[in-house]
Order: sequence, then C-alpha cells, then structure tokens
Amino acid sequence: MGRDLVSVGVITGAHGVKGEVKLRSFTAVPAGIAAYNPLETGLGEKIEIAGLRPQTDGFIAVLKGVTDRNAAEALKGSELFVTRKRLAEPREGEVYLRDLIGVEVWDGDRILGKVLATANYGAGDLLEVRIESRKETVLIPFAKGFVTSTDLERGKIVVDLPEGFLDEKEHLP
Repeated sequence: MGRDLVSVGVITGAHGVKGEVKLRSFTAVPAGIAAYNPLETGLGEKIEIAGLRPQTDGFIAVLKGVTDRNAAEALKGSELFVTRKRLAEPREGEVYLRDLIGVEVWDGDRILGKVLATANYGAGDLLEVRIESRKETVLIPFAKGFVTSTDLERGKIVVDLPEGFLDEKEHLP
C-alpha cells in the first residue's frame, strides 16, 4: 500500500443472514473503531460501520450497504485501515507500533539493527529486527524487561537483552 495506513481491525466472519459481520478491533478503546469511519480495506474499498454490539471475542457490526450473508462472507479476512494522520498523537510513554518500523535498535552503545516489522502472536508485542551479521531476523519483546527507552525523534530504541539472548542456536534436524 502506497499510503501510510494503520490497521485498526479485521472482519473475522459473517454473523446471521442479514449481512452482519464479526469484527475484531485493534484500537485502544475497542468500540472506538467506529469513530474512524470510513475505514478502508487492503483493496481500497470503503467500509462504514453503522452499528456495533459486543460479543465474546469482539463485536457484531452492521456495515452500511452490506445487507445479506453472501456480502458479509465476502468480507471475511478483510483488514480495516485508516491513514496514520487520522490517528490521535500517542500519549506520553505510548507509541504506535507502526511508528517503530525503520527505527534503529541499540544494545547499550552498539547498534544491533533496524526494526523491520512488529508482531503480536498473543503473548505481547514483538519487534522483528534485522541484524546485519545474521541471515534471519530476531524477535525482541517490546516490553519493559527488554526495552529501556524509545526515542522516535532520534530514531532509536535501546534494549537490555538477557545474557545469551542473541546467541545462535543450533537447529535440530
């Protein structure tokens, strides 16, 4: 995507026969996703949330113009985006993970590499760091026990990694 888009949610499936969808929000206040209308899919389609009601793992959403199950099912897996400039500036001590991409990662006074991407597989946010001397990237938890400071103005993240964290592991056959 050419523009600076930030993922704020994903449609996880259809619900019922009237075109409602299951929606998972990534916004700080999950129900706040509707305030970003209109949203955009990865294909550039505009999506507007007309109504939300909570469910166990997200929301049931009514989308403008989606009136039957077939249309709702066609949206399954659609990630929903807004442009970065539409987001509020983060509060003191907070960052948007998207803003960390390209930032240098330092371990004390030596540079390790740059953040290529961020991920969260359920246990917390991770920085995917490209280290010059390695073929594969390294995942570093973006958590207090690992990250000592983040300075986006200087483009620098300082980490304090446990002994042996970056040691190359022998892979089993």
